[in-house]
Amino acid sequence: MLATTAVSHAIWAEIKSAGRASDEHLSVLETLFGKNMLRACKIVDERGVRRVTGAPSGRSLFLVMGESKRKEEYLCFPEHLCTCYSFFYDIVGRVEQLCCKHQLAARLAEAVGEHQEMEVTDEELAQMLAKL
Repeated sequence: MLATTAVSHAIWAEIKSAGRASDEHLSVLETLFGKNMLRACKIVDERGVRRVTGAPSGRSLFLVMGESKRKEEYLCFPEHLCTCYSFFYDIVGRVEQLCCKHQLAARLAEAVGEHQEMEVTDEELAQMLAKL
C-alpha cells in the first residue's frame, strides 16, 4: 500500500504541475484506484466539486456531489476524510480501498482547476464542520 501511495502522490503532483490530466495519468490512477477513479472523473465532468474556503483564515474543505438521485453533498478532505458511507465502510472499516470516489474527485478537480470556489466566514465553516 505504501508503494501505491507514493505512485499516486507523484501522479497528482504531475497533474497539478501540468494543470491537466493526460490519458496516461488517468490510466495509472485507474489502475491504482479502480472504478472509483472513473466515477470521480464523472463527478468532475459534471462540475460536482466545490472548494469552500473560510475567511479570514483561508482554511478550506471540499463539498462533493454524490451520484444518487438525491444528489447529496459530502464534506471531504481529499487526503484524509470523506463523510460518505463508503469511506467509513470500505476504507476505515474493511481497509479495502485507499480513498473514496469523492476524495479522488476533489483531488482531481483541485489539480486541474475544475472546481467551483465558495467563500464563507470562518464561523460558517465551523458550523459546517460541527455537523460531522
